[in-house]
Amino acid sequence: MQKNVSLAEQVFERLEQDILTGKYSRGDILTEAQICQEYGVSRTPVRAALDLLEAEHIVESSSKGTTVLGVTEQDADDIYEIRRRVEVLAAAYCARRITPEQLQILNDILDYQELCAEKKNSEQVKALDSEFHTRLYEFSGSIVLYDTLVPLHRKIQKYRQQSVEVKSRAKASNAEHRAIVEAIASGDPEKAEQAMLAHLTSAQNHLKEIKAI
Repeated sequence: MQKNVSLAEQVFERLEQDILTGKYSRGDILTEAQICQEYGVSRTPVRAALDLLEAEHIVESSSKGTTVLGVTEQDADDIYEIRRRVEVLAAAYCARRITPEQLQILNDILDYQELCAEKKNSEQVKALDSEFHTRLYEFSGSIVLYDTLVPLHRKIQKYRQQSVEVKSRAKASNAEHRAIVEAIASGDPEKAEQAMLAHLTSAQNHLKEIKAI
């Protein structure tokens, strides 16, 4: 069933994307009038969108308007630590439940991701990385894991973009994804957990290297 997305949700998704990708920086002030003009909408959906963003702790209300919080480097570290503990469970569930058709979908994504990495198309590599992980959460068969992990993965997209712009990391990430899929295909939950943990540890370490430069 296709979701009927309200105007407020559309504004929320666009604003969230603009904040999480760095268009708006931490400390920037957003006003309802500014957003209405830029997005071509009325104040009602803008107010609703800002309320949703505040509930996500991405912005906060201030006397001057709405202050952008975004996702800090510490937030990103915390998110990776949470993913290291939870996402391994999604991989293990996949090893128990995935179908041949679902495995093929994951492999097709990786084939395309590999091609885009060779062509240095970092935007598409990031998009495919998101699709790979989202599909994996979906194929775990747990709506709780899906609802927990999708927002976390989305929140660190600025840092993931910085990472995949490094060609060597993009290629390494694809190889790690391959190892995860092979472990899932083997039907061994423990092996799938180990492959996912290795991938997330590598991604977190690379983020720390980028921040140290």
